[in-house]
Amino acid sequence: MTLTDSTRAAATPPVLATLLERLPEGRVVTDPDVMAGLSADQAVWAPVGRPAAVVRARETAEVQTVVRACLEHGVPVVARGAGTGLSGGANALDGCVVLALDAMDEVLEVDPLERLAVVQPGVVNDDLRAHVAEHGLWYPPDPASSPWSTIGGNVSTNAGGLCCVKYGVTRDYVIGLEVVTGTGEVVRLGRRTAKGVAGYDLLGLMVGAEGTLGIVTEVTVRLRPLPPQGVTVAGYFDDSVSAGEAVRAATAAGLRPAAFELVDRHCLRAVDAWKNMGLADEADVLLLARFDDGGAAAEAHAEELLRCFRGAGSGWAERSETAEEAEMLFSARRLAFPALERLGPVLTEDVCVPIAAVPEMLGRIDAIAARHDITIANIAHVGDGNLHPLLVADPDDAGSQERAQAAFEEIISDALALGGTVTGEHGVGLLKRHGLDQELSPAVLAMHRAVKAALDPAGVLNPGKVFEVASPTI
Repeated sequence: MTLTDSTRAAATPPVLATLLERLPEGRVVTDPDVMAGLSADQAVWAPVGRPAAVVRARETAEVQTVVRACLEHGVPVVARGAGTGLSGGANALDGCVVLALDAMDEVLEVDPLERLAVVQPGVVNDDLRAHVAEHGLWYPPDPASSPWSTIGGNVSTNAGGLCCVKYGVTRDYVIGLEVVTGTGEVVRLGRRTAKGVAGYDLLGLMVGAEGTLGIVTEVTVRLRPLPPQGVTVAGYFDDSVSAGEAVRAATAAGLRPAAFELVDRHCLRAVDAWKNMGLADEADVLLLARFDDGGAAAEAHAEELLRCFRGAGSGWAERSETAEEAEMLFSARRLAFPALERLGPVLTEDVCVPIAAVPEMLGRIDAIAARHDITIANIAHVGDGNLHPLLVADPDDAGSQERAQAAFEEIISDALALGGTVTGEHGVGLLKRHGLDQELSPAVLAMHRAVKAALDPAGVLNPGKVFEVASPTI
């Protein structure tokens, strides 16, 4: 139910009375079923608490009101967008206020001359792309969840996607933010100019902070001109290691596709079983690349990549004949995760290793799967070393979840041993806190905690995420 004047007197805990008093009617929601649906992201097995309330904000002033009320009562506030995250970063804590920002979904401005857009955090990634395309412009970051994920969530985790091998990640496009701080103030960070080095990079701190340093209420993003349609190259390989060698050869040759993706046999079979696309008949591993340089340059790069594929042992490698065929191949890549979810709970990894280590890391993942007797499917933004092993638990095997969790930790350790990082784009959230402790030295961890303490001195902003810290007293 939505609390109204008739139920205010019975509302508990006290933060509810404050929120109901200060916010428009209908913003505060306590219906248990509605709250349950807004209390977690897509990270399986990450702990989820029961919030005291959900607030569906519609403007910056309402976000500020929520933060100030939580400060008064010592209650955590957990911001969320569409809930497409994969690390537990948006999961509720017991007694917290979940602040849902998906209704703040307006594109406020598009400036074709300066090539920028100003948007609210609830704007969906693909909706922004469609909106700016009317001006001949393009917003490159494209996580696989782009039809549903929001710009605010992308900022929170510094999301990447298929195009980041050439065009970079969310941080490369965010030039300004409006933020409600941990002290309840509304501040603006960044700039609209092409250059600027005034002061510390507080803007950069907020991007990827997972709502632990401030709550983003407006985002200014840089745009690019729309790229050409491009040329797509596909290659089939007998195993992940030889596909990794093809990636290493392409990088050594100086090739820089706009997208460079790997999809293994487990994903191909799951997609085929769901959508009957006929992709798993001839391949154990599919490599996909797209060049959008235009004209003769794209054609030449495609031919060079085909030589790299064949030199690494590809059984079949060709250019796509039509735009529709190319789109079908990339659609299969995007469908891999939901297709695997049909088989059982999927624990998603997000490690990133140097390009030179990609073949070795893919081989280690296969060995980990065999050692723990679980299915580990692989999809990857392989052109920049960002691997997404998908650990599929068998719902009929009682020990499958425990083995999957052990394999998850082993993959993290192996990625670090090869000079990698525990997360390339999904964030630390709850699932990667132990991995972050392995990756960062004690001195660097202390620096991070000092920043958190300075910007959120009361500790109310998404406490317990990224780092193990005590939650505020409720």
